[in-house]
Formats: sequence, C-alpha cells, structure tokens
Amino acid sequence: MLHAEGVTVIYGRRRVLDNAGITLRPGTVTGLAGPSGCGKSTLARVLGLVQKPATGRVTIDGAEARRWRSRAGRELRIRIGLIFQQPRLAVDPRFTLREIIAEPLRATGRSPGRAGELAEEMGLTSDLLTRRPHEVSDGQLQRACVARALALRPRYVICDEMTTMLDASTQAHLVARLEAYREESGAGVLAITHDDELLARWAGAEGAIHHMGAAEPRA
Repeated sequence: MLHAEGVTVIYGRRRVLDNAGITLRPGTVTGLAGPSGCGKSTLARVLGLVQKPATGRVTIDGAEARRWRSRAGRELRIRIGLIFQQPRLAVDPRFTLREIIAEPLRATGRSPGRAGELAEEMGLTSDLLTRRPHEVSDGQLQRACVARALALRPRYVICDEMTTMLDASTQAHLVARLEAYREESGAGVLAITHDDELLARWAGAEGAIHHMGAAEPRA
C-alpha cells in the first residue's frame, strides 16, 4: 500500500497542500480529480518521492520514506513509476527514445536490452527509437515515457495528467497498456486527471475517486 497522510507543501509564502492524504492499494485504480492549481501534481510528486513536503508522512508497503529525490533509498524509489503531464519537460533532450526508455535499466545496473520490447508494447516502431525528442510527436514521446516508467516493473504507477496533451487514439492506447500492466502485475495505479469521463471509465466501479478542492492562497 502506498499511503500519504498529513502532507503539507509550501512554496514561498503559499501553502499548496494542507494536511492532504491518499491511499493507493495494489491491484486497483485510484482516481484523483480537481481543478487546476489545487495541488494534484504536487501530491503526485510527494508520492513519487521527488518532492519533499514541509510536514507529513509517506509509507510504501509499510516502509516510511525518510529521504527524497536522489537521496531516497533505491529500494523504495524503484517501487514507484511516475508519468508526468508534459513529456518534453521530463526527458533529457539529448537522449534518443531508446535511451529514454532504457534510462532506469542502466541506472540500476540492468541490461538495457528490454527497451526494445517495452517500446514495441507501447506501439513505438524501431525507426522511432533512434530519434530524439524534438524529432517525434508529443504522443510518441509520452509512449516512451510510459515505457520508461514501467521498465523496472514498479509496484505503483502514478499518472499525472498523462493524457492531457494527447489525441484520443494515443490516450486510449496508453490507458489500455497501463490496465494490462495492472492486471498482469497486480500494481496499483493512481490516475490524476481533470477529465471526469475518462476517470469514471478508468477507475470503474471498483475504483475509488478522490476530489481535491481549489487551493487556498494562505501562508
């Protein structure tokens, strides 16, 4: 179980999150909705161990996270796959798509050979793998980012508005791929989006949908 409680995040004098919390269980889709600026993405970064909160607690399968970003323990970090809304801000522009997908494999001392298999699952053809981000579409780049997020077979996958900039076909493909991964691996998925219709379809009857209100600009 991936669990956050009492999470408060402050940027300068602005309190972006105030005592927020959420629970993500293995094998299920949990939805998170809310207006722009309410702190959804900030909560996603806290859960993904890339944003340290001012206060609060995050536990991953019972182990409490005590460090963040590169200082977080590898054993905890690899349990979480994080997919961002804007793929071009989430990759090194010098890397090819193959190198982007293989990045977590190389970082953990594993063979990068699986990158081709992951790319194929995401609908990326071999000719695209030699191209760099500026040479492909947003949809193609996001497919590579999803493949990268799944490369280490995470226990939890956090999707932060990952389909916002994509056409309907690519959106459907990525959601279907993540659903296949969830069913095959038993991973928990956090689906963050402002699209209520997509969220209702994705989380389904068995999922839980949480709604966040607009952020209050207070210190």
